[in-house]
Amino acid sequence: MLRFNDILDRLGSYNPNADTDLLRKAYVFSAKVHLGQVRLSGEPYLTHPLEVTGILTQMQLDAATLATGLLHDAVEDTLSTLEEIRGSFGNEISQLVDGVTKISRISLRSSEESQAENFRKMILAMVKDIRVVLVKLADRLHNMRTLRYHTPEKQAEIAQETLDIYAPLANRLGIDWIKTELEDLAFKHRYPDIYGEIQRKIAKKERERQRYIEEVKRTLLKKLYENKIEGEVTGRLKQIYSIYLKMKDQNIDFDQVYDITAFRIVVHSIKDCYDVLGIIHSLWKPIPGKFKDYIGLPKENLYQSLHTAAIGPYGERIEIQIRTREMHRIAEEGIAAHWKYKEGKPLDEADDKRFTWLRQLLEWQRDLKDDQEFIESVKVDLFPHEVYIFTPKGEVKEFPAGATPVDFAYSIHSDVGNHCIGAKVNGKIVPLKYEFKSGDTVEILTSPNQKPSKDWLKFVKTPRAKTKIRQWFKSEEREKSIILGKEILDKELRKFDLHQAKLMKSGELEKVAGEFSFQGAEDLIAAVGYGKVTANQIIGKLLPPEKFEKKEEEEGRLQSLLHKITRTGPKDALLIKGIDNVMVRYAGCCNPVPGDRVVGFITRGRGVTIHTVDCQSMLDEDPNRKVEVEWDSTKGYSYPVRIRIYSDDKKGLLAEISSSIASHEANITNARVDTTDDHRAIGTFELQIRDLNHLRKVMKGLEKIKGIHKVERMRIEGQAES
Repeated sequence: MLRFNDILDRLGSYNPNADTDLLRKAYVFSAKVHLGQVRLSGEPYLTHPLEVTGILTQMQLDAATLATGLLHDAVEDTLSTLEEIRGSFGNEISQLVDGVTKISRISLRSSEESQAENFRKMILAMVKDIRVVLVKLADRLHNMRTLRYHTPEKQAEIAQETLDIYAPLANRLGIDWIKTELEDLAFKHRYPDIYGEIQRKIAKKERERQRYIEEVKRTLLKKLYENKIEGEVTGRLKQIYSIYLKMKDQNIDFDQVYDITAFRIVVHSIKDCYDVLGIIHSLWKPIPGKFKDYIGLPKENLYQSLHTAAIGPYGERIEIQIRTREMHRIAEEGIAAHWKYKEGKPLDEADDKRFTWLRQLLEWQRDLKDDQEFIESVKVDLFPHEVYIFTPKGEVKEFPAGATPVDFAYSIHSDVGNHCIGAKVNGKIVPLKYEFKSGDTVEILTSPNQKPSKDWLKFVKTPRAKTKIRQWFKSEEREKSIILGKEILDKELRKFDLHQAKLMKSGELEKVAGEFSFQGAEDLIAAVGYGKVTANQIIGKLLPPEKFEKKEEEEGRLQSLLHKITRTGPKDALLIKGIDNVMVRYAGCCNPVPGDRVVGFITRGRGVTIHTVDCQSMLDEDPNRKVEVEWDSTKGYSYPVRIRIYSDDKKGLLAEISSSIASHEANITNARVDTTDDHRAIGTFELQIRDLNHLRKVMKGLEKIKGIHKVERMRIEGQAES
């Protein structure tokens, strides 16, 4: 059993200035809260946090991480609270303990490979400090070493989770010795029969293997000596799990796995590496295609070595790695992980950069003498642009940061998204705007009466959700436009004794649709509803010119009379690209006047509504319904505009305001002045102006009046159609 003094000795060997008082305090706290608890093995529970901390010293981690190792189960398995940890040990250690606790409380319910990959990413996304993952790996390693005390069912479950999640995580972090031990222990408990069979076959020839390894080592050392090269030669049998994977992948028996022995030669210089390679290839026949030069072309994860395979003594295949001492240290201590090709899946560039950074952590912490400097270097959000959540069935889904229940709903199905009314996150009802956090469990709530809202477009993050919401509104608009188009067209057709149903049946409307470059009659009718095509334009295609023109002339006289009676506004003050003879209204939300940059928006049954180009209400509208418009500067119309004036409350000021406006040839159509308790006044004036330049001159004239503090343009609510 590891003793606390052993931990202090190990820490002192690589960090003599570490805060040992912090560790003693953590040890006493852990011993106190775990007092009386025993493990399944019958040992005092305190042995577990001690062993976990011992594993952390093998990674040469800082005192705060070691303290976390001693305390990591305090919140999970005792009556202690996170507040107590924070009160006794500060924010840093309490956050580390909290991170380990959160990872311990989640479990993967699906064994699919893609789910395991997302789960691994989710663990890394949940923690802002990578030391949390290192503590969890140490915790899992010791639990795997004592897994035999669980039931066979529990052993299989924990072992599978270790193979799916924790061994690959250790691999990604470049901690090869933890990854290797986790794999063999997990394989032993997950597939005990296969493990036992391979172990027996290895043991059966173990003496022969060891003699073979020693013979090859002696041969290599002799050759190094003859060539005056100093170096170390080690040999080993490949790990059992690695042999199993080779048997499985190549569909072969154990007796057909020839390269189960591997050798490593560590020398002083790069030149020595290549010299040793030449010696090996002259000594034994190299196997074609098995030579890799990772010194000349290092892996992106900084790994460097020469790899070769040859037919060794007695015709057996052997694998040999050749590297310098520095290369060996980097490879062994976690900088270089081989997961990229061992897992058989390529990484995208962003992931590769993240994990390259992780592999450098242990290298950095060797060189950083100040613990705080190292701590800051590991507090990084590895996945700032993604979140990982659980479905109710336990599957892990990836979403962009800021994603909401609406994004999740549309990822399931369009109907689920369209009828989404809310969500439960971790069992609690949340609003649709709720932004997911990694580790959330999400359930969508729906109602058949719910419909999408345009407000959803302001907070959804996924392209799929945005597209589906817009599609719904486009479909909804189209259906309404078809209904309205039929009504408008039918009304106009009857004036010429024409009937829509007959024209549809005869195919006449289909022909007209083709002339307007529409795919069918329904598209043509929808265009009428949108206001893109007028009923008279269609009728002009259906009737002989002389008959249509006579009727249109009569209608034109009537429209002229109505125009005089109703005093409709200056629609001809605008030039609308591609559309003639259409109703025009000015939007009250932005109140455009000549000089403003404007855009037209086709409104069902109301022609074209004119907005300023930066009008907020236009941002989420269907771009297909926008038309280009510009002011016709040759027209001399006047336009309503509202201004607000902030001023002192003093006699005669209103008269000065009226006089200034009149002097700039603008007309006041409405005015209201309110006073405040601090002797200030706020006046609202509706004016008739010619264009934007005219308005600016009026406002500048007002700003010159003594007692006026501010003049601003306002929107006009409920602006009538023109």
